[in-house]
Amino acid sequence: MAQTKTTNAPPAKRGPRTLAGTISVADEARAHIVTQYEAALRLMQDGKYDKAHAAFEKMLTAGAGDLGDRVRMYSNACLLQAAKGKNTFSSHEEHYDYAVSLLNDGHYEDAREQFKLILKANDKADYALYGLAVLSSMTGDSHRCLEHLTEAIRQNPRNRIQARADSDFQDMADDPRFTELLYPEV
Repeated sequence: MAQTKTTNAPPAKRGPRTLAGTISVADEARAHIVTQYEAALRLMQDGKYDKAHAAFEKMLTAGAGDLGDRVRMYSNACLLQAAKGKNTFSSHEEHYDYAVSLLNDGHYEDAREQFKLILKANDKADYALYGLAVLSSMTGDSHRCLEHLTEAIRQNPRNRIQARADSDFQDMADDPRFTELLYPEV
């Protein structure tokens, strides 16, 4: 008797298996949402607030599940951070005042960025150089302080008189280069 060949039907497609059993469709959807959430958080951490906001909003419209409250919170935080970077000023003085307020509040890197933006718009802005000198003094960078203050005085000699009375330079008072810069006639 001849053997008959039996054909095996292709096995039914199975979902991924874990130690606990098969992963359900709901678990796959949750894993996808978590992946999107983590990607949006990375964008936010990289300072790409507009892109992160768009990713969070996309999650909300698609249904963020139990992460909905967190997604809304981070979405709002992205909006606030994006708006924070888009300051508009009606004058150079207003921009300088904003930079000084950041400096006084201890936001040194933000203040530095604002002073540099002022200088980028107007390289003759001696007041921004003076602000950078004060910032450098406050952060203990005496070399940069002297560089910025020297240029500020070169552009506007009245900065020398102002610096003599400015308590923000108190950490520089013992530096002979600073004294020589402020009192060249002695």
